[in-house]
Amino acid sequence: MPKISNRGIEMPASPIRKLAPLSDSAKARGLTVYHLNIGQPDIKTPQVALDAIHNFNHDILEYSPSSGYRSYREKLVAYYSRFNINVSADEIIVTTGGSEAVLFAFMACLNPGDEIIVSEPSYANYMAFAISAGAVIRSVPSTIDKGFALPPVEEFEKLINERTRGMLICNPNNPTGYLYSRSEMNKIRNLVKKYDLYLFSDEVYREFIYTGSPYISALHLVGIEENVVLIDSVSKRYSECGIRIGTVITKNKEVRNTIMKFCQARLSPPLLGQIIAEASLDVDAEYMLETYDEYLDRRNFLIDSLNRIPGVYSPIPMGAFYTIASLPVDNADDFCAWCLSDFEYEGQTIFMAPASGFYITPGLGKNEVRIAYVLKKEDLGKALIVLEKALEAYSSR
Repeated sequence: MPKISNRGIEMPASPIRKLAPLSDSAKARGLTVYHLNIGQPDIKTPQVALDAIHNFNHDILEYSPSSGYRSYREKLVAYYSRFNINVSADEIIVTTGGSEAVLFAFMACLNPGDEIIVSEPSYANYMAFAISAGAVIRSVPSTIDKGFALPPVEEFEKLINERTRGMLICNPNNPTGYLYSRSEMNKIRNLVKKYDLYLFSDEVYREFIYTGSPYISALHLVGIEENVVLIDSVSKRYSECGIRIGTVITKNKEVRNTIMKFCQARLSPPLLGQIIAEASLDVDAEYMLETYDEYLDRRNFLIDSLNRIPGVYSPIPMGAFYTIASLPVDNADDFCAWCLSDFEYEGQTIFMAPASGFYITPGLGKNEVRIAYVLKKEDLGKALIVLEKALEAYSSR
């Protein structure tokens, strides 16, 4: 039998989805499963987006330009300007979700064997995209006891060698909810400038910041404008995960031209998705405010409730809609699987993502889980009762 590729063998399974078969089995047994494992919001997509679907009247479902529709990119210019991100339509490339934006950025900027430095825990698919590009991720651990703050820059600098080509950040952060301060962003800038590195910056969650601290985009950093590659997506801010529309933005013309080769090879980003995303830019301020307030309310409820459960601890996430919590268990992977395969409380159970899958260093995060607060408070409350009951039963087995 032919062998699987080394790349395929090295590709990690998603920690967010790897327990899905157990969840399906639990549902088949008649259980209600509360999905805290995945960043799929339950908030309604904006009506202007749904109207764009209902009013769709194309006679031909044609290819769009490989870089995306210009009308959409021009409207994005106005959107980004509200955050003091000053770009032109030609500096924006539309991608098939933020995932393709990361992958194409890596493929354009990195050679096989090149290294990227990231703090961990980090979004699990970054590792998958790096493997796809033949690149290597090197990591510096952040810790739950310090709220997952950026580790000392000196620790990043120790990893820099002749193969280092870039740094990768997610701000606000998935999976921790951490928001990088101006001081931390300046330290990153100084390191990027000193060693002439790329700075890949995933800023998908900019709409969801719950502190008085300002949002500092990588494109706000002076002196490294040509080094920055910004990643974005409409999936989270408009609850449009399924339309698969993202963007990659850079002022570096050579990087843009190279990314466009990959865009041309995949022909075009989704036609209908772009129409929906463009319409979504007309969403009224009330929708965004109500969405923001809902996530803030959920965050406060979740963190307060989690920290009342004996042995559970979660720092307060400052952005996005995730948190990492430590549990009074030796192995969160086993606990999360057990919750789906062997436990129920009043016909209910919970699906959480083991945090070990968000760490690069083996052995880290063994007693931690990532929780996405994408369910309404009523369901969050029920899920947290189930979690407390599960922990009691697990410890007394």
